[in-house]
Amino acid sequence: MVAAMRMVVCFSMWLSVCQVSGTYIPQEMNRTLQNLWQHYTSLQKISKADLFDGKLVFPREHLKGKMENQMLFMGGVLEAYEKLFGHMLKQLPTASPQLTISQNKADASGTGTSGSSAAGDVRSSLEKLLLKIKELKTNRYGEQVNLLQGLQKLKHIDMDNIKVQSKALRELPWVYEEASSLADNVMRRRRRRRQTRSKSRLGA
Repeated sequence: MVAAMRMVVCFSMWLSVCQVSGTYIPQEMNRTLQNLWQHYTSLQKISKADLFDGKLVFPREHLKGKMENQMLFMGGVLEAYEKLFGHMLKQLPTASPQLTISQNKADASGTGTSGSSAAGDVRSSLEKLLLKIKELKTNRYGEQVNLLQGLQKLKHIDMDNIKVQSKALRELPWVYEEASSLADNVMRRRRRRRQTRSKSRLGA
């Protein structure tokens, strides 16, 4: 559960960044996430030292490379969150616990008077976030997710199966040819880009 909570915290931090720098995060979604974060941290009594230990679940260095690689990584992140929220939903009891927001937060938003204010139940809140994740993944990252699923299938190849071994030997020529050609094309494209930049500098 600590690992799951850390992923929720990571997601919360990402949403906070997005909300500051753009308009992709609706206020309702951000409030739902903050209420869930407060609920899980108080429920598990996880210390701030454990939550904010600097170890992100999804390291940001993967978002510094080429745009195609960043898209692929983010597709994997969305896939992971979809599985995580699905797992968290399964862990809930039949009667989903209620979310509450503190008096200070309720008063600041003008929605509370005293004590604590109900903010919906955990199940419906998780389902809302899960739906947003699925929509983003399907509408913007379908190609990347399909590629990731294809890569996952490669991990489950039966290496001990003689039939698989025989077919793999037969397929190796075209696989080797395609892999070599693809790498060669990428190298040529990089050379052309460098040459174009060099000519531009000389012309300037």
